[in-house]
Amino acid sequence: MSSTPGPRSIRWVKSTYSGGEGQCVEWAPDHTRATGEFLIRDSKNPDGPHLTLTHEGFTGLVEFAKRHG
Repeated sequence: MSSTPGPRSIRWVKSTYSGGEGQCVEWAPDHTRATGEFLIRDSKNPDGPHLTLTHEGFTGLVEFAKRHG
């Protein structure tokens, strides 16, 4: 059994880089501080799936977005 809270009880924060073009990402900073895992989701689909990334995975995702964004 996991003690990790479900997606509905997590505080999600919109990325400061998200613009008004519908390309919005949210992350859960409190969860990251508590567990070291980075939770990422599409803000347009809050009840949909989310990604769970390690620090290295999150860093790779950010670098990829910088190169292709």
